[in-house]
Formats: sequence, structure tokens, C-alpha cells
Amino acid sequence: MRQEEIWDAETAQRYDTPGTGMFAPEVLGPTVDRLAELADGGAALEFAVGTGRVAVPLAERGVPVTGIELSQPMVERLRAKADEATVPVVIGDMATTVVPGQYTLVYLVYNTIANLLTQAEQVECFRNAARHLTPGGRFVIELWVPEPQKTPHGRAVTVWTTDPDYIGLDTYDLVRQRVVSHHFRFDSTRQARLYRTPHRYIWPAELDLMAQLAGFELETRHADWTGAEFTDESRSHVSVYRIPPER
Repeated sequence: MRQEEIWDAETAQRYDTPGTGMFAPEVLGPTVDRLAELADGGAALEFAVGTGRVAVPLAERGVPVTGIELSQPMVERLRAKADEATVPVVIGDMATTVVPGQYTLVYLVYNTIANLLTQAEQVECFRNAARHLTPGGRFVIELWVPEPQKTPHGRAVTVWTTDPDYIGLDTYDLVRQRVVSHHFRFDSTRQARLYRTPHRYIWPAELDLMAQLAGFELETRHADWTGAEFTDESRSHVSVYRIPPER
């Protein structure tokens, strides 16, 4: 499916879960704290700003935030929280869309770079971040660590969560480095709803090479937004890349 078809009005309507999941204070608070610190007094640009989960509270912290977003329905949800003057948004692809101004911070959260389904598009995303940044500016990516090694021999499926009303599983295409997440939701009836999202997974070392191709240096990598150590057991990472300052 095309990303525009996935992030439609129905998806946008059920995307926000105030106070729970990725909107929980213990998840969102450290994210906004760290990004405000990395903005270092300048303006921020969010790739795939969505419904403003991060952009709105970051703007409330006094950081000027602009967004790029492919989905018009997601932006309409954002507009219920913040107007165009508070969080300007340009509709477009985060790999190629250019917005006015320069920024000290570009960020891309919650695995969204994996929505770009080819390596070439992901490299272009880095280059697009670089063209928006001032010297010394930072590009921050939050991304999960791929786990195809957990697929049983001869199979390409992993179940990553089970709840009374939800099952999440991934199917892997190891040749193309693709994964499709399948989200099964249940209610009191005998019917289930299935929602799928395709991704191209990226190893941390591959991500670092993409950064180098766009002129970035890896500054830090942690396991989460609080600064926990990144180890071989970490399931995700927050990587901060920096454009070298002018000399």
C-alpha cells in the first residue's frame, strides 16, 4: 500500500491515545525534554509530524516547530490542537520536501524513517535533513532495532505483542529488508479488524553510513530518550547526528 492510503482519515481519527501508549507522560515527557535541549535555542523541523504528538508540546516549551507531513487527514487532527501560526506544516514527502528557513534541529520519531521503503529514499531523507540544518545542527532519529534473527527457521513471522484485545505480528522479507506489521484488534464480537503497515528496517550501522553520505557525524546513541545505555539487548535507539560546525 502507498503511505497516503495507510494514513487516511480513519487511521488519523484513531491515532491519538491521550495519556496512554506513545502519548503516556512517561513516554512523551522525556522525548520533549531531550528535543528541547537539542534544539539549543533554535528552531526545529519535524519530519512526519503527524497529529502533533511531539510538535505541539515542544512548541509549548517555546521551541519554534515546523512540520512536514504526507497525510492531510493527520494534519487536520493536528489543527484541532494547534493552528498554522503555532505549528506550520507543509504537505509533502519527508525525503524530498523543502520548507523555508534553517533549523538547529531536525527530528524524526517513533520509527517513521522506516516508512520509506527503499534504501535510496532513506538516504535522501538524511540529505533532506542536512539541507535544512545550520552548521552544527542536529538530526535525531528514534528507531527500533531489527530482530529478524528471532524468526523460527523456515519461517518469517514473529509475534511481538499479545493482549486480550490485540495481537501484533511482523512478517519479514529478508531479501528486500522489508517487514510488514500486522495489527489485529478484537472486541466483544466474533470479528477482528486487521491493519497493516509496511516498513524497510535499518540496522544501526547502516543508518550511520546513510548519515555519513549526507555529511553527518554520529554524536550520541542511547537506548531511549532518558539517555539509557545502548547495548546489544536494546530493542530501540535514539541516535543524534550532527553537521560539523563551520571552522
